[in-house]
Amino acid sequence: MTTDTFACDVHESRLVARLAALRATAGRFPLSLLELGMRVAVGATFFKSGMNKFQSFDTAIELFREEYRLPLLPPEIAAYMGTAVELSAPVLLVFGLFARLGAAALLAMTLTIQFLVYPGNWPEHLMWASILAYVLTRGPGRLSIDRLIAFNLFGRG
Repeated sequence: MTTDTFACDVHESRLVARLAALRATAGRFPLSLLELGMRVAVGATFFKSGMNKFQSFDTAIELFREEYRLPLLPPEIAAYMGTAVELSAPVLLVFGLFARLGAAALLAMTLTIQFLVYPGNWPEHLMWASILAYVLTRGPGRLSIDRLIAFNLFGRG
């Protein structure tokens, strides 16, 4: 073994040790903050869309009639339902109150949008669906009203 090989091995092991230390440091970042950030990001997106529909409901009905064209539902009913979900489910999601219910409603809406309205926007829909599926399957996390309720009622969170 030459000194060049030894020096290279020492350098590589230092790099590996530094990367391991960085990974350990990153692993200490609170998951609850990431979960809250994900909930706020998706919730804000849907809530903003709902507010736009609410502020100009005639335009919303026209959107459902001309652009979205959902099968089985008249545009007026679809507009009312869509706006109601976009204004209520994000609030549940962000505050973490019945967050799984809010996530389920928004996930159903996301899948409807993906498969019936804008199939070409799959990267954005995949991001929303991934976050919503996380909340649906894992819960909203520690920074949520659901956690406080579970802790107070059942002594666990």
